[in-house]
Amino acid sequence: MTWDDGPVRGVLPAFVAVAGAFGEAAGAVLFPEERAYVAGAAATRRREFGEVRHCARRALGALGIRPLPLVPGADRAPRWPGGVVGSMTHCPGYRAAAVASRTRLLSLGIDAEPHAPLPAGVLDLVADPVERAALARLARTHPQVHWDTLLFSAKESVFKAWFPLMGSWLDFTDARLRFRPRDAAFDVRIRVPARPASPLPGQSTITPCFTGSWRIARGILATSVMALHSGPATEGGRRERIVRSAGSHVRILHSCRLITVAQPFTVRAGGWSQAH
Repeated sequence: MTWDDGPVRGVLPAFVAVAGAFGEAAGAVLFPEERAYVAGAAATRRREFGEVRHCARRALGALGIRPLPLVPGADRAPRWPGGVVGSMTHCPGYRAAAVASRTRLLSLGIDAEPHAPLPAGVLDLVADPVERAALARLARTHPQVHWDTLLFSAKESVFKAWFPLMGSWLDFTDARLRFRPRDAAFDVRIRVPARPASPLPGQSTITPCFTGSWRIARGILATSVMALHSGPATEGGRRERIVRSAGSHVRILHSCRLITVAQPFTVRAGGWSQAH
């Protein structure tokens, strides 16, 4: 395995610790609890499970946290140490993890996919008619990008940032994306209101807006989404925070409450899910 943070590093600010690698992680070792969790899984699944946790422990080490087991909960989402938010991703040839202090972020989602077209029929499951029409236009003006896979990845990153905060599943049609090629960014509107899983100051029900980032490197496409704490600035009557991330400004609107932008997500009837 070659330690190289790859495209995930390019979609996150410096205060987020990232560990990424191309190839297989020959030195990955599982804790007993982790081995028990994947004991009945196929060999490929056990290897991916171990390799991405190898990355996660390396990223946690950058925050001063010693190696510890990272066993998924009943919802199949990773359980991070107290005071930490994080996300993991793996795809053929690449795996990565990103972690940050909860004092800096409310939530974090990353995803990586091979930069290649989606299998036939998948786009119809993950995109609504408006999104499909927009992707067709982008394919004509920016043919070097596989926009269908970018949409697929971005929605996975959105879900990974959404679920820890809200504790609820999203249907694919609950999120609509709009890409901004010049900024290598995208905007997301979650079209259903929801209550946070844990109280957020001053808000009982929120309808989030997400702004995401994406990069392509060495044949891998990566996306990220971050849920930031609200900032003190005011513009147009709305509280907001503007940060510099991956070369573009990311605006987090307090009125929407959220955001910016792994294992590929599993397409299932009615929405998407995660498993790491």
